[in-house]
Amino acid sequence: MSIVENRKAFHDYFIEERYEAGLALSGWEVKAIRAGRAQLADGYVMVRGGEIFLIGASISPLPTVSTHFVPDPTRSRKLLLHADEIKRLVGKVEQRGYTLVPLNLHYSKGRIKLEIGLARGKLKHDKRATEREKDWNREKQRLLRSR
Repeated sequence: MSIVENRKAFHDYFIEERYEAGLALSGWEVKAIRAGRAQLADGYVMVRGGEIFLIGASISPLPTVSTHFVPDPTRSRKLLLHADEIKRLVGKVEQRGYTLVPLNLHYSKGRIKLEIGLARGKLKHDKRATEREKDWNREKQRLLRSR
């Protein structure tokens, strides 16, 4: 079940591979995500020292967060993947010019997971072609329904 989706990623990138990663979250973050207070639009995934982090994704705290604790909504969150997956992703990002993009925050067996994509950036003409194709498919569906 999807919590939040990063639609902008599909507009800006060609997604070639997808990986499901766990997130190292605090208790208040889990409660806020379950309440639907997460955004991935400005987030990106970065490799630092052989580890992968989600940076810039916003999880706004609930008003009931403890008074003696100051939450940081956009803190860096470590992604949990198997070592061989991390090595494969690091190699592709460093050598072949790929980017890691957060795609989807969802539940899997009661846990919160992040789907990340190994992506290649789209150029302006690619974006226009994708938009044209979507419009044509929409028009095709409209024509088929009217018959």
